Amino acid sequence: MAATLPAAGSAAAAADPQRLSVDLGASEGRVMLGANGSLYGLSDDGVPGDAVMEPLKITSISQKPEGGAQHPNGDALTVSTSFFRAGGGEINVMMQDIYAKWPYEDLGIDDYLPKVDKIVKEISAAPNSDRFVYIPFNEPDQIWYKLDVQDQAQYEKNRDRFFRDWKTVYQRIRAIDPDARIAGPNEAAYHSRLLKDFLAFTQRENVLPQVMTWHELGSGSLRDFQAHYDDYRSLERAAGVAPLKINIDEYANRRDLSVPGQLVQWVSMFERNKVYANMAYWDAAGNLSGHVVRSNIPNGGWWLFRWYAGLTGNTVKVTPPQPNTVDTLQGLASLDTSRRQAQVLLGGADGDSDVIVQRVPRSVFGRTVTATVAEAAWSGYEGQHAAPRVLARTKVRVADDGSVTVPLRGLHRMSAYRIVLTPGGSGTPAAASVPWSASYEAEDAAITDGKVYTQGTVSNANGYAASGTKDVGSLNQPGSKVAFTVTVPEDGTYDLGILYGNQSGGPATQQLSVDGADPVTVTYPSTENWTYRAKKDVGVRLTAGTHQLVLAKGDAEVTLDRIDLTARTGAAGASYEATLADIGGRPSYDYSSSAGVGAGALVLRSGDKAVFDVYAPRDGYYTVTPRASAAVKLALHGESVTAAPGRPLRLYLVAGNNRVAMTSGHSAVRSLDVSGDGSASGTLSYEGASATLAGGAKLVDSPHASAGSYIGWLGNSPSSTAEFTVDAPRSGRYMLVVHYAHDDRRDNGHAYNTDIMSRTADIGVGSAAPRKVTFKNTWSWDDYWTVGVPVDLAKGANKVTFGNATAWAPNIDRIELGRVVG
Repeated sequence: MAATLPAAGSAAAAADPQRLSVDLGASEGRVMLGANGSLYGLSDDGVPGDAVMEPLKITSISQKPEGGAQHPNGDALTVSTSFFRAGGGEINVMMQDIYAKWPYEDLGIDDYLPKVDKIVKEISAAPNSDRFVYIPFNEPDQIWYKLDVQDQAQYEKNRDRFFRDWKTVYQRIRAIDPDARIAGPNEAAYHSRLLKDFLAFTQRENVLPQVMTWHELGSGSLRDFQAHYDDYRSLERAAGVAPLKINIDEYANRRDLSVPGQLVQWVSMFERNKVYANMAYWDAAGNLSGHVVRSNIPNGGWWLFRWYAGLTGNTVKVTPPQPNTVDTLQGLASLDTSRRQAQVLLGGADGDSDVIVQRVPRSVFGRTVTATVAEAAWSGYEGQHAAPRVLARTKVRVADDGSVTVPLRGLHRMSAYRIVLTPGGSGTPAAASVPWSASYEAEDAAITDGKVYTQGTVSNANGYAASGTKDVGSLNQPGSKVAFTVTVPEDGTYDLGILYGNQSGGPATQQLSVDGADPVTVTYPSTENWTYRAKKDVGVRLTAGTHQLVLAKGDAEVTLDRIDLTARTGAAGASYEATLADIGGRPSYDYSSSAGVGAGALVLRSGDKAVFDVYAPRDGYYTVTPRASAAVKLALHGESVTAAPGRPLRLYLVAGNNRVAMTSGHSAVRSLDVSGDGSASGTLSYEGASATLAGGAKLVDSPHASAGSYIGWLGNSPSSTAEFTVDAPRSGRYMLVVHYAHDDRRDNGHAYNTDIMSRTADIGVGSAAPRKVTFKNTWSWDDYWTVGVPVDLAKGANKVTFGNATAWAPNIDRIELGRVVG
């Protein structure tokens, strides 16, 4: 079979491909999706947005109690509204985060108990109270109790104090909420000695937790977790305790978060063992532990979790080349016999690999299968990532021994890959179109007045991820520059993707020159810090052959990691396979032909629904075409429109992910095809200067605002408002896109958490009741992001009013409006 990946520019291919085996005949049980949780993954209602949460099918998150002083946001009850609205599972309440300091102030159990009472009363009185889990203690092996001491006598003294307090708090919770689910002991690391004693004590005293929790926060966890899990289950058996639900409620390091090839290693071991797990909170709340850019934009890590959420049926046994080994090729796989699909997710190593899928059931797949291979690359924590590119679509005959081999060549260690197997049927799938691409590390370029730094290695696991574990910083001298020597195969326009960091406190620039020609200015939005990687895309025109691309210092310092050059082959686009969409109702799957996207067709009937996750690089209009046998209806942003088979629609998409729902009386759908670059043609645009301001709101000059000024000092009073008059050419559903900035923070003195805060604005349209909209921190006062809000406009003049009676609203640069169906 020739489902091969294009050779990676600098990846060293092994002499013999590594073998990763998948046994479709060895079920591990239902797909659980336990490993997609996050600590402080949500910060506010709307951060992150519903459109990026819904597709992930998040099973658990961990947040602080309402009003907790540990952080300025992330309160469990506050975020529960959007979490449950987006289909989330349950919320762990980190009860000790009621305290302000880290480590927590040790004021004794008598100080803590009134706080426990308040938390439990509030949670138990809330709607969906049965979907909250109380975690009374956080990392007691280190905090308050020092349960990790080596001296046995001291350990026993500390242990007994902890056990007394555990029993007291447990019984206090149950006295208020008799049905409460309680989790613990919640150690910072796995301690067999403590857990053996804990199980014995809690069983004897009738205070056994309903959920067993501990943390896996070292790079060694990729090696050691399986032994920890096996040891814990043996302790349960020895104690006569029925198996408890396990939640590893903090996992992974900074070097793992956002990196698909790292994350797949963690996810595979948790899903294999059917445990729940929440990624750690090392930086900012509200971005699902580093996987959502701004409020609604996917990065490469988000797409890995979107793939994970797409696994259905049962997981099956995967045998990697080196089980339980740090930074090696690992994977997980599923088989859904009702959908007739097998999926494999893998990653974590450079070079070549053969994926051997064994015991492919002929009764499910027939004699041939179509294999579809796609890549989710690393795009940084704050770097957008389009829908993963399909690298190969190939139909192959199942071997006599029931196996299918998918050869993968030139794997990138930081990428994750998905293989989907579906019945082959008749016809031939469309060949994947993979543009030429090459990557160049900044540390390998010619560096002037800069310094190479090492980041995110196994020995420095909480360093930030960097491509090749190195980047180039200290580019703060007048002559600082990095010169890349690149070679391209033909004349044309190339997309230049620059992985960078910008902690300068505002937009920063560099000067880009090609072969010594006059430079052009590249502007980089702010990032959390120098190593919190983002991606800037610009276009360059190059002739075939070798060139020198120089990035020289502009008005502020920028850190450079890597550049990617990709041939621009026309309008950006993607085909979203219908058989891989989220479904409602009971649609059927038709694999009689593998034409087109190769994955067959989803047959929708009355009552059925397919939901596609459609990426847009920017706000604007795109061409959306359903590949279907009969008319379908699409629903987007609260608007619906009917499309004839193959009829292109002009739809307004917001930057990032868009959930597009499709229904039909009876239609076989192969894909939803989307192309375009976000046209602004036909949109309405109003600068801040056109608004009528009242109550202290005023225009403020700024060179970073689109027309030289923004609306500031808005809100914090009922009378402080900004009113736009917008002229709608016709009535209907529009997307209101607000360009805004703010940098509210509250420094809690934490060594590693950046306590950014959100602002809200009440937006009123015409006579309709105002709607409260949340605006995430933009990392600086001069970086303008967008938030899209669906609104209904009448034909002619409409008043759109912004305000906030009780707190400051964000600064507003301008607004745009586009009719959803253009």
